[in-house]
Amino acid sequence: MAQRVQQIASHLSSMSAGLFAQVPLAPPDSILQLPIRYKADPAEKKINLSVGAYRDDEGRPWVLPVVKKATVKMLNDPGLDHEYLPIVGLQEFTSAAAKLILSAESKALQEDRVVSIQTLSGTGANHVGALFLSRFYAWNGPRNLYISDPTWGNHKSIMTNVGITPVDYPYYDPATIALKLDGMLSALRAAPERSVILLHACAHNPTGVDPTPAQWEKIADAMLEKKHYAFFDCAYQGFASGDLDRDAAALRYFEKRGVPMLVCQSFAKNAGLYGERVGALHVLCADKDEATRVRSQLSIIERAEISNPPAHGARLMAMIINDPELFKQWNADIKTMAERIISMREQLYDILTKELHTPGSWDHIKSQIGMFSFTGLNTEQVKAMIEKGHVYMTSDGRISMAGLNTSNIRYFAETLDKVVRGQL
Repeated sequence: MAQRVQQIASHLSSMSAGLFAQVPLAPPDSILQLPIRYKADPAEKKINLSVGAYRDDEGRPWVLPVVKKATVKMLNDPGLDHEYLPIVGLQEFTSAAAKLILSAESKALQEDRVVSIQTLSGTGANHVGALFLSRFYAWNGPRNLYISDPTWGNHKSIMTNVGITPVDYPYYDPATIALKLDGMLSALRAAPERSVILLHACAHNPTGVDPTPAQWEKIADAMLEKKHYAFFDCAYQGFASGDLDRDAAALRYFEKRGVPMLVCQSFAKNAGLYGERVGALHVLCADKDEATRVRSQLSIIERAEISNPPAHGARLMAMIINDPELFKQWNADIKTMAERIISMREQLYDILTKELHTPGSWDHIKSQIGMFSFTGLNTEQVKAMIEKGHVYMTSDGRISMAGLNTSNIRYFAETLDKVVRGQL
């Protein structure tokens, strides 16, 4: 009897062990592997420039002073509870977030035709926005969504997971380390009418190359000519330039021009709330009736996806945006982060051009904006930076400017100089 029980147990065990035997091993995320390699590197001098998060001049995570103030204020609120939020999120947050990114002068907001829902940061906004479009957008042919080449590594996965096919459009020119505007405009005009075009509102990730106001006008012209739909991703409002309004100027211009759009918004970078997953999705509709229908479908999507969004970060941001004193403090904190990164760009440029006289043009270090910078290094040069210089960066030559500080910037510049000269 005992032998028979053992046989049955063994049989069941073998069945359960093989149920997922056909599942392939997913390739490791190359960016997430870099911090692991960095930690394991025994070198005394090493730098990690792969992390997409702000660091202070000591290389440490920085909790914004305004977040500390708002947290204390919130925790001392006797009415604080842990009840569920509404399915579409905290209304005090979503309405404030919409006004922050579209402005109080937004015609769509004034006409009450913007649908705003709370999401799991910018990633959640991208996902819900893409899922909504996959179900309800009036696609002109296949469900193709046009994305800049290159783009944030998660964009294509998000689109593919909801049945949308990502299609590259030219954006970055490695030869000039600048925007490939003519190629981009040609692609927009060649795309079928009513195509969905994903645009980075500011601080393009991963290149740091943003269109100028004049270039944005030409892009808007092409969008209107072909009746395209703008899928704006805004992860760095305020963080890029230090000015919330300046960093939202492009999408606000598109709204004024009448380009149909939705906006994905994140508070991870500009409030340092990386782990709180605070974001919003804003869909600009033709009229109030359309907004009512869109809101109803987004509610169903949100219910099935996460049921209810998290409260803590949304309450913090609602308090920070709606309280004049806290909002003023937040603006100062944003400026602190942006100015430190801009300072690192200026210092790096000066060391490379005025002290080391590194071959080539390095103007792009200062002309690019935001957390990331494309250095212009090729794959072999990046390999040398990592293996011989112990400077960790992505294979495409992207670095996080936030990883540089007054203690390591000279070592980075000297290592970069040696690699460019072929001396490392």
